[in-house]
Amino acid sequence: MKLIIGIIGKPSSGKSTFLNASCLTNAKVSELPFTTITPNKGIAYVKTNCMCQKLNLEDNPQNSLCIEGNRFIPINLLDVAGLVPDAHKGKGLGNKFLNDLSTADILLHILDITGSLDKSGNLVMEGENDPYEDVIFLEEEINLWFKEIIEREDWNKFIKSFSREKREFIDELHKRLSGIKVNKKEILLALKETNLEETNPNEWNEKDLYHFSKKLREISKPIIIIANKIDKEIGRENLKKLKEKYSGPIIPCSALAEYYLRKYHEDKLIKYLPGSSSFEILQPDKFSVGELEALNNIKSKILDRYKDTGVQKTLNYSIFEIANQICVYPVSDLNSFSDNNGNVLPDVMLVKKGTLLRDFVREKIHTDLANHFMFGINAITKKRLGENYELQHNDIIKVVTSK
Repeated sequence: MKLIIGIIGKPSSGKSTFLNASCLTNAKVSELPFTTITPNKGIAYVKTNCMCQKLNLEDNPQNSLCIEGNRFIPINLLDVAGLVPDAHKGKGLGNKFLNDLSTADILLHILDITGSLDKSGNLVMEGENDPYEDVIFLEEEINLWFKEIIEREDWNKFIKSFSREKREFIDELHKRLSGIKVNKKEILLALKETNLEETNPNEWNEKDLYHFSKKLREISKPIIIIANKIDKEIGRENLKKLKEKYSGPIIPCSALAEYYLRKYHEDKLIKYLPGSSSFEILQPDKFSVGELEALNNIKSKILDRYKDTGVQKTLNYSIFEIANQICVYPVSDLNSFSDNNGNVLPDVMLVKKGTLLRDFVREKIHTDLANHFMFGINAITKKRLGENYELQHNDIIKVVTSK
């Protein structure tokens, strides 16, 4: 199952701009609330050091890109409609927003760090709105959405059916939550971390149910705060205040700056690699005075201060830190590190840390090959690997089967 990163936030906070910057898509952008009605989808890329550098090889990627020794691996982004207070009750586009969000694994909260939007996404004076309040209300809305899904269709009647058998309760709760990509391990962990593991659901009060719902949301759909519009002075001030109040991950970002840098690079006006702390102007005569000044501001106010625009850092943090993914390269030829067609290091797969070799073959390569699996070989060390070998980051693996 492919990972999907959901982009959430108030209307007009910069969600579609973040998507456009990440994917060079053309999702409609406006200062008017609810510009996004139907979800916008895009393919973005996480960035990692390619193994071609370590092995001194000229690779030929098939499922990804290699640029100057950096491997860019595709991932899925989903930009959904803006969220306003009481969305879980259907306010604004709440019901639609939350339904669209059900397929996401990780949530990026695009936060207007300048405080220039009211609770409904309408423009106000910079600093008039407190970004911390946006963080609290959005997380609360999603937590309450989880709670409503859990207790729908007569919760009290539901729990009375499982007064004795805990396993049956978890199985049925999993069925109830499977539509929002919650698995049994996450349910068990949420029960443990809320100290409800040994408590009969019949004994849960409203507070217990909310705490369980909140913890399950945090485990199954973690939220990363993206402090957007960080180039403005008030944004930097608000970021400092937010960090004093909020202990979760916060990444300073300018989605608009990233969009312009990628667009100018695509047009061959500058040279820029996503996630870099600098860029090179290739055709200065093609820029107006205002555009050159804007590029200088991007350099001085964003890249020099934060080392990147925050967009690539966000994507990498989401996949490698929050989703705990590692990179694995399957090959057919141990000597040339190629596939059957001679492509060197053709594919790189993202898999969860702790994945076993046989599960990798079944889930990422082919189920039929897993049924005929014999062993694997580490292409670098030539060491033979058993089915219970735990894959490591940047492993290059040949799979040997009886078929």
